[in-house]
Amino acid sequence: MINVTKTFLPPIDEYQKILQRAWDKKWVTNRGELLLELEEKLATYLNTSNFFITTNGTLPLQIALKVLGIKGEVITTPFSYVATTSSIVWEGCTPVFVDIEEDTLTIDPSKIEAAITDKTEAILATHVFGNPCDVETIDKIAKKYHLKVIYDAAHCFAVTYKDKSIFEYGDVSTTSFHSTKLFHTGEGGAIFANDKTLFDTLYYHHNFGHNGPLEYHGLGINAKASEMQAAMGLSVLPYMDTIINKRKALSECYKEQLQNTDFLTFMKIRDGASMNYSYLPVLFKTEELLLATLESLEKKEVFPRRYFYPSLNKLPYLEHKKPMPISEKISGRILCLPLYSELSMEEVTMICDTIKQVE
Repeated sequence: MINVTKTFLPPIDEYQKILQRAWDKKWVTNRGELLLELEEKLATYLNTSNFFITTNGTLPLQIALKVLGIKGEVITTPFSYVATTSSIVWEGCTPVFVDIEEDTLTIDPSKIEAAITDKTEAILATHVFGNPCDVETIDKIAKKYHLKVIYDAAHCFAVTYKDKSIFEYGDVSTTSFHSTKLFHTGEGGAIFANDKTLFDTLYYHHNFGHNGPLEYHGLGINAKASEMQAAMGLSVLPYMDTIINKRKALSECYKEQLQNTDFLTFMKIRDGASMNYSYLPVLFKTEELLLATLESLEKKEVFPRRYFYPSLNKLPYLEHKKPMPISEKISGRILCLPLYSELSMEEVTMICDTIKQVE
């Protein structure tokens, strides 16, 4: 069976050796030495130090909205994972969707200004499959209208834009270290902010609001990661270059074999952005072709994923559902093909041959 992804697990003895340090100290959470070491090593690997690790990738979005004081309308993308929209609604804010660019699949900045009202307080955009948004244009709009910018960068481990970490952009960026992600801690995530005062406020909010053991800065929640998560991250991180290089080779193999297939295309990568090969999305000419391909692949026990589907403007709990033609069209025609470091070139060829036989 070939799934859309497969979690990379390091040799268990390497994980256990690192985890033994937490056992020896009997310190398993509350920012122990393993978590601090992982943050230090990630800062070097990512070439950025303005972050801290969290227990998952969704809480950082909620904390960012809370800390920035966002209570009104948030302009956002309909083409993302449900956590992007649900975080806005969970925090009592109103998502206002703006459609996406058809080639990059990220929010279309040319449509943002028309969606701004006197209730708009922030823009929450997603770097889709690690492909950066048009951050320069979004920054100009945000400054013009005095809006905060949050980036959902869940897919963006090691991505750079114009030779700078993608996590450096926006007032706040967040990412995910879920087990399905390129780099993972089992469950986990991180939150990034360049402004020192904002960073400090985000930090105490993720730790119950603590200011030392007996005092409090203010309101907080528990978003701390454990030493078990940190140990996983420390044991995965040394393999990252190997993982990315293997996924790059697999991605190039897919593209070489599918490039002349006239019923599907690939996402356009924004100029100036590096790729981390976290996903391999393909866009079919029609939803019917996608469904036929899915059926053929599943007969061979190959299970890609309709990701992202459905378009988020159609979520059942939303009060106002405005059409988002491009996002709805893309979500009906996009399929993420299997991509993980243990996948073989022969399996990629089998998948490509199956796809090409569908039409």
